[in-house]
Amino acid sequence: MPHTPFVSSQSSLSKAPLVTVVALCHNHAAFLREALDSILSQTYAELEVWLVDDASSDGSPAILQEYAVRHPAWHLLLLSENVGNCRAFNRAFQQSLGEFVIDFATDDVLLPERVAQQVAAFQSAEPAVGMVYSNAELIDESGRLVGLHHRPDGRGGLRPVPTSGWVFAEVLRRYFISTPTMMMRRACLSQLGGYDETLAYEDFDFWVRASRGWQFLYLDEVTTRKRKHPRSMSSRAYQRHDPYLASTIRVCEKALALARTPDERAALATRLRWEMRQAARRHRPAEARALFDLLRQTARPTPLDWALAAWSRAFS
Repeated sequence: MPHTPFVSSQSSLSKAPLVTVVALCHNHAAFLREALDSILSQTYAELEVWLVDDASSDGSPAILQEYAVRHPAWHLLLLSENVGNCRAFNRAFQQSLGEFVIDFATDDVLLPERVAQQVAAFQSAEPAVGMVYSNAELIDESGRLVGLHHRPDGRGGLRPVPTSGWVFAEVLRRYFISTPTMMMRRACLSQLGGYDETLAYEDFDFWVRASRGWQFLYLDEVTTRKRKHPRSMSSRAYQRHDPYLASTIRVCEKALALARTPDERAALATRLRWEMRQAARRHRPAEARALFDLLRQTARPTPLDWALAAWSRAFS
């Protein structure tokens, strides 16, 4: 169903739409200056910048204050307690004005044409497109290139395969979107009520809820440098005591309620089986059992599914 794009009063006064960059920081002092300088290097001028510190303890607030003084049009939010990525983002998003929004983790880097390229993609797309994503360079802690998110597969394609259009079933079936490359349409994010603050992370939930009513568009450009390091959020996922698996189960429950077709339910079953195996590998029997209970509502369990369920009951 097509949607009419939101146009803020500020963006309607200029030829170019306003883009909000929410720069989220939690103990990113080692990477923070490079990240903030990459905002300044953008070739696109119509930017609204929010600097949000989620109670860092490593000197990040002082760096953010320094940049806020040097760039008085930027907004600064220094949170006194750690509220998590979803709530910290929402604090800025709810006060922002941009027609398009970037959730920018400040251990990553924006390439100079990033905003301009994605705004152009939105402007040439249908109003039903709620999110544009692209390719990313993967860099290590010291900034050295280690690869690409979407890699050439040797046959003229990319792996993971990017998908555009109505992608609800695909986001259930597999991971293929590089989260740091996303630019979201405000109307889409507003319709969802922002991020779900009960969750430990935001991207999978956004993909599921947004793709039900909005199209996604892949832009075949490298727009972002995603940093891989031991303290990054993605590196902490699926660890022994991490909170992310519980959030994944909650998102899968939402997906089950949103699924309408046999193909969508089959896609969710694929996801549930993968997550159930991750739970078993990390010795998380309670989570494995919860995932199996959801699986039984989407597909007929296989012998391996039953074996994992028996293991989860034995070790609960």
